[in-house]
Amino acid sequence: MRRVWKFLGLAGVVGVAATGAAIARAERQRRAYTPDEIRDRLRERGAETER
Repeated sequence: MRRVWKFLGLAGVVGVAATGAAIARAERQRRAYTPDEIRDRLRERGAETER
């Protein structure tokens, strides 16, 4: 029974680490845009919703 708990604990730690890595990656991609690029993308989205 003790092995099961160790395995579950290890799986939880790996899951938390993977989630953190995914969030960090998305944040880096989001911050890579310049303000002009963000403004252009928002205008494109707005134009699509008006159609």
